[in-house]
Amino acid sequence: MDGARLAFSWLTVLPVRGPRLVDRQAGAWAIAVTPLIGLVLGIATTLLLWGMLAVGLPAMLAGILGVGFLALATRGLHIDGLADTADGLGTFGPPDHAQRIMHAGGSGPFGIATLVIVLIGQGLALGALAGAGMFVAIAVAVAAGRVAVVIACRPGLRAARPEGFGALVAGSQSWATIGSWVAASLFIATVAVPGSPLHGVIVLVLALALALLFVTHCARRLGGINGDVLGAVLELTVLIVAVGLLLGA
Repeated sequence: MDGARLAFSWLTVLPVRGPRLVDRQAGAWAIAVTPLIGLVLGIATTLLLWGMLAVGLPAMLAGILGVGFLALATRGLHIDGLADTADGLGTFGPPDHAQRIMHAGGSGPFGIATLVIVLIGQGLALGALAGAGMFVAIAVAVAAGRVAVVIACRPGLRAARPEGFGALVAGSQSWATIGSWVAASLFIATVAVPGSPLHGVIVLVLALALALLFVTHCARRLGGINGDVLGAVLELTVLIVAVGLLLGA
């Protein structure tokens, strides 16, 4: 329960009070229940887009507003991590230099360009899914981003720094936990694309595999993972899954 409370207090704007003691065990549990937060946010976003389309808003505008809702519901935490990670990966120099860039505050050209592309892509893709009546796919895309966070904390990955969020969660998830969430997400993905259960499964497998490769690259380039990397892999996975579910649908 401490982990669940910590996850909702960390990762959403819901007025949930976290535990008094935030240690590695609580951090591990918080990451382990992150896909549940993704499911809640996915359902909320789906209902929001359905409601906007029902009152006559264009699907494109509904999708962009849906992305805005997700940013507000998560305090912009993940998009900030996406921008910082892009700046860190886009700089030359050793890992400690990249980490200084990431924690310098503000966003550089790499971060801004990445934000523009990813957020506009998400908005257009989610809007297109809503316009096509693929509302389950919206929830799957949002939740899949949080499954990618669990994968990002796989065994063997260390934190970039000995303090901070990364130190609490890096390498904290077992393969059993990761496998359980991947299996559950694949099961739900079978109904993401009407009439084509294999489509959703293939898209999710490819997206989560890319998430694993991306996090492994970040750990190698930055000397480990941190909270920014988790936010980046989350947002990228949402985009990849949403676009993938549209292809051929």
